[in-house]
Amino acid sequence: MKKNILYLIAAAFCVMFLAGCDDFLDTQNLTKKDTSNFPVNETDATQMVNGIYSVMNRNLADPEEDPFFIFDIASDDRLGGGSQSNIGAQGVDRLMNAYTNWMNPCWSNRYKGINRANSALETIDNVTSWSSESKKKQLLSEIYFLRGWYYFNLAQVFNGVPLVLTTEPVNLPRSTPEEVYAQIASDLKNAIELAPSLRYPDYGEGRASRWAAEGMMARVWLFYTGYYKKSDLPLAEGGSVTKDQVITWLEDCIKNSGHGLVSDQRNLWPYTNPYTKPDYPYAKENDLNWETDENKESMFAIKMSNKPGWSADEQLRHNRIVEFYGLRKTTAAAFPFSVQGYSNGPVCEKLWTDWAADPDYAGDYRRVGSICDRLVEIPDYPGDKAKEVENTNLLAKKYIGCEAWNEDHSARYLSYGYYYGSNNNRQTGLTQSIVWLRFADVLLMHSELTDGKVIYNGKSGLNAVRQRANLPDISYSLAALKKERRYELCFEAIRWNDLRRWGDVSEIVKNQVGNHILNEKATGTYAFKIDFMQRYQATGGFFKIPEDQVTLSEGVLEQNPGWEDGTNWAKGDLPYSFK
Repeated sequence: MKKNILYLIAAAFCVMFLAGCDDFLDTQNLTKKDTSNFPVNETDATQMVNGIYSVMNRNLADPEEDPFFIFDIASDDRLGGGSQSNIGAQGVDRLMNAYTNWMNPCWSNRYKGINRANSALETIDNVTSWSSESKKKQLLSEIYFLRGWYYFNLAQVFNGVPLVLTTEPVNLPRSTPEEVYAQIASDLKNAIELAPSLRYPDYGEGRASRWAAEGMMARVWLFYTGYYKKSDLPLAEGGSVTKDQVITWLEDCIKNSGHGLVSDQRNLWPYTNPYTKPDYPYAKENDLNWETDENKESMFAIKMSNKPGWSADEQLRHNRIVEFYGLRKTTAAAFPFSVQGYSNGPVCEKLWTDWAADPDYAGDYRRVGSICDRLVEIPDYPGDKAKEVENTNLLAKKYIGCEAWNEDHSARYLSYGYYYGSNNNRQTGLTQSIVWLRFADVLLMHSELTDGKVIYNGKSGLNAVRQRANLPDISYSLAALKKERRYELCFEAIRWNDLRRWGDVSEIVKNQVGNHILNEKATGTYAFKIDFMQRYQATGGFFKIPEDQVTLSEGVLEQNPGWEDGTNWAKGDLPYSFK
């Protein structure tokens, strides 16, 4: 049966920073493409795989329902914030249902990616001539990686989900978590075994590599065995992935990938870029120098494009998560964090104070490198007292829009990205990559799995990461590892699932309740309104399957527990005074 595959490539890698898309689109009539004549050559096959990547960007049109935003806000690092209207972030923060058919973009876009991967696996053998066998294996590796990664997102958000492995229309019930994770593990294992051992950056900018698959396998193994209390990670074909195998893969990645730690962690974040730095005293005084989004520490990231536009696909070329984390009603007094946004995700006060009080982290530059104390760094910025809620006056620096002055300092560009080719716009100018895996995480996962074995520059992964922060070595313990992951990886969508796999979710209540906050013009302290741990026990930390998916399945797809009537969050539900 022929299948029209226009949807596979119409957005393709025009959304990404990879070559080849424009020439292809200019010379081919895509409306005539179906599985009888596509793919027929290596260029076609590359375009087909590029189309699988592009789905990552599509979800960003609805940032409150993107897995990165969900995992970031759900942790104890951030509150929901925003205004009274930002019920998406507040709902995520409280495990409450924010909208009718909530989470549909997450569900539908991840399955779009899976369907594209399935189609690619079914048709890639149509190509009979390759520049090398290695090229075909690389593309196959990327297909398996992306399908496994999309399923991992779904599994962490929704638990067991339908396991769709072909492009044939099917109405499937939910598979068990064991079945889903077995498929994830098999896909990542295929990705590892097929991928050429090309060192960074030779495998290609923006592409999933053998090393990304090895690192992601460790993350999957740790979550599955921790959350579900298992000893091994099953494989769909039988057998399992053992702890020793994961360690072997991590050590291969650490020793052979060409990835490594940049010299200063702060140089990973755009506020250190050379066009913002001269006018941002913190970056200038510390002589920080941005390593750009394409650096040796970034191992798997969602890339953005400089191409402007607001059509259904073009809108997704910029980073709306960064937009949602931006401050409201900004002025030059908020520079460099003066790109206007929605003030979601204010930093929890407890993270700020715990970090300062911890003797193992005395002098840690990452604290101020990761968090802006608004009253100290931008004291003249008045905020938006008419709308801001759950404002702690602490702002995360890693993912937030940064401005830059023009050449003669007569006006500000609405994003530093203007100097790199993006347009001067507070939304479409936001082109910072979203990093899903970086080398520091690989080192810390290795320490956790080996109880602190020496692996990198004569140190354990834990101490190598601490050394980069100018901190002395410490003895390995799980408690020490937990603290290091909290501080090194804050605001990177990792903490929520770490807490879940460690059984430490009650830390969220401990670290959020009592935060001093501003709600419009009123002072107060943070409260959930609902019993958060009761919600967690009822839901397992999983979110509501979109209502239309349950309805369309005609009873085949069952809703997650804990999402019955009475679990809605609406404007006006915040338990505060707004006088």
